[in-house]
Amino acid sequence: MGNMFSCTIKNNFCEALKKLKLTSADSTEDSLEGCLDCLLKALARNSVQQKYLVVTCNYVARKHGVNKLMSVIDAKEKCPQLILVSGEDLTHYREISYKVTDAEASEKIQENGILQVFPGLLGPHSSCTPKVANIIAEVAKNEFMRSPCVEAGLIPPLVQLLNCKDQEVLLQTGRALGNICYDSHSLQAQLVNMGVIPTLVKLLGVHFQNTPLTEMCLIAFGNLAELESSKEQFASTNIAEELVKLFRKQTEHEKKEMIFEVLAPLAENDTIKLQLVDAGLVECLLDVVGQTVDGDKEEDIAELKTASDLMVLLLLGDESMQKLFDEGKGSVFQRVLSWVPSHNHQLQLAGALAIANFARNDGNCIHMVDTGIVQKLLDLLDRHVEDGNVTVQHAALSALRNLAIPVVNKTKLLSAGVSEEVLKFLKSEMPPVQFKLLGTLRMLIDAQAEAAEQLGKNVKLVERLVEWCEAKDHAGVMGESNRLLSALIRHSKSKDVVRTVIQNGGVKHLATMATSEHMIMQNEALVALGLIAALDLGMAEKDLESATLVQVLHKLLSDERSAPEIKYNSMILICTVMGSKPLHKEVQGLMFLDVVSKLRSHENKMVAHQASLTEQRLTAQS
Repeated sequence: MGNMFSCTIKNNFCEALKKLKLTSADSTEDSLEGCLDCLLKALARNSVQQKYLVVTCNYVARKHGVNKLMSVIDAKEKCPQLILVSGEDLTHYREISYKVTDAEASEKIQENGILQVFPGLLGPHSSCTPKVANIIAEVAKNEFMRSPCVEAGLIPPLVQLLNCKDQEVLLQTGRALGNICYDSHSLQAQLVNMGVIPTLVKLLGVHFQNTPLTEMCLIAFGNLAELESSKEQFASTNIAEELVKLFRKQTEHEKKEMIFEVLAPLAENDTIKLQLVDAGLVECLLDVVGQTVDGDKEEDIAELKTASDLMVLLLLGDESMQKLFDEGKGSVFQRVLSWVPSHNHQLQLAGALAIANFARNDGNCIHMVDTGIVQKLLDLLDRHVEDGNVTVQHAALSALRNLAIPVVNKTKLLSAGVSEEVLKFLKSEMPPVQFKLLGTLRMLIDAQAEAAEQLGKNVKLVERLVEWCEAKDHAGVMGESNRLLSALIRHSKSKDVVRTVIQNGGVKHLATMATSEHMIMQNEALVALGLIAALDLGMAEKDLESATLVQVLHKLLSDERSAPEIKYNSMILICTVMGSKPLHKEVQGLMFLDVVSKLRSHENKMVAHQASLTEQRLTAQS
C-alpha cells in the first residue's frame, strides 16, 4: 500500500513538472526524492554576482558553503558547479524563479493536488522532509500561493517539525513558515497562539553556532515581535539573554543589524526592557557607540544611530530607567551625559533625549539640576540656534521642560537663563520646536509671578503667541499657545501683561479657548478672562464683545455637561463683565437670571453658593 501511495505521489510530481516545463516529457525518476530534486533543480545552486562579490545566494548554494558577500573566487572553490547570475541583469534568475512561483504555475500546482500531498510527507523521520519544506518555502515566496498553503493544512505539521533535532529540517521548516505567514498578521498571530515563540527561542539557544538557523530564528522574531500579542510570550522566555549573548559574538555589521531589528520592537515592552538591561544589552550598546562614533563609513553611522536610539528606547520604561539612573551614580547615566557636548549630532540628540527620559521622575530632575545638567543643555541649544537642527532643538527643549516640572527647580532654571535661551527659538518655523518651546516656558512660569510678568510684557513673545493661536494645521502648537497666553495672565496677575495681551489681539483667542473640549483649558481661559475683566475691563470691553463672550458663558452655564469648576468660574466672570454697559446689556438680554437660579440647588456647594451671589447681583442690577 505504501509503495502505491509513493508511486501516486511520484506520478503526480512528474506530471506537474512536465506541465511546468521543469523536466522533459521523457524524463524518468525512480524515487519520490528524485521527483522532489527535480522540482528543486530550478532554483538549485543559483547565486547573484555583482562585480567580484556574491551579493546573495539561495539556501542550496549556502549548503555548499557559499555565503553572501563572499568573493567569487572563494565561492567557486566551495562549489565548482555554482551558477552565477549577473547582478546587472536578473532576467534569467527571475524567469527561473517565476516558473515555480508565478500565478500560472501556482494554479498548476494546485490543480495537481501537490500541496495536499505535502502534509503527509512532513514527518520528523522522513528523509524527504527537508526537501518538501524547502519546496514549500520556495513556493510560498509568491503571495498568491500563501493561502493555498494554509488551506492545504501545511502550518500544523510544519509547526510540529520545529521540535525536530535535525538542523536542516529546522532551517527549511522555519523558512517555509516564514514565507507562508509573511506580511500576514492573522497568520503570524496563529503561530503565536500555537506556541512557536518559546520553541524558537529554545532553538536559538541550542543552535546559536549554526548561522543559517540563527538567521532564520532572527527573521522569525523580527516578524512576530511586531505583534502586540507576542510580547507577553517573549517576556516569559529568556529571549533577552539569548539575543545579548548572540550580539556579543557578532563582528559583522549585517549580523548586528539583524539582531537590532529584533531588539527594537521587543524593547517597546516594559518587562522586556528591564530584561534586556539585566542581560547587559546597555553595555553592548555603549561599546557599539564607542567603536563607531568616529567612523565615517555608512555602516558605522547606521550602527551608531541604531545603538543610541535603542538606548533611548530602553529608558522609556520606568523600572529600566531608574535602574540605569541609579540615584545619579549609574555608569550608564554618566556616559550618556558625556554625549551632550559631543560634536556628533546623533549623540547630541540621543543624549538630550536620554536626559528627557531620566527627567520623568521628580527626584531625578532635582538631582540633575543640582549637578549642572542645565548648562550642558543650554550650551547645546546655543550651538543649534542658527543651524536649525530641529531634532536636537526639540530633544533639548523636551529635557528642559521636564526638568522644569518640580517646583524647586523653576527658580534655578530661571536664574540659569533658560527663558532667555528658549526665546531665541521664537523665530523657528518648525512646529515640533514651537510646541516644546511653549511647553518649556509654561512650566517655567508656573506659580512664578515675576517671571510670568517679565515674559508677559515681552511684545515679541505675545505677538508670536497670538499668531500661533491661529495655527489650525498644528493643533498642539495652537493649544499650547493658548495655554501659555492664559498662564502669563494667571501667574502674573499684572495689569501690564493684561494690556499687552489686549493690545496684541489675544482676548478673542482666550474666549475661543473657553469653548475647548478639554475642561482644563476651559478653566484656564475663564480664569484669565476674569483677570482681564477685573484689571482692565474698559480696555478689553470691545474685544470681549466681538468675541461673543457673554453668549459663550450662557452656553457653558446652560450645558448640564459643564464641570462644576466651569460653572463656578463662568458665574464669577458674569459678575465681573457686568461692570461694562454693553456687556451688561447682553447679559440682561439672554435671561441669565433663569439659568443661574436653577444652579442654586446644584449638588456642588461652591457652585450653589456662587449661584446665590450671582443671582443677587443680577437681580440688583436688572
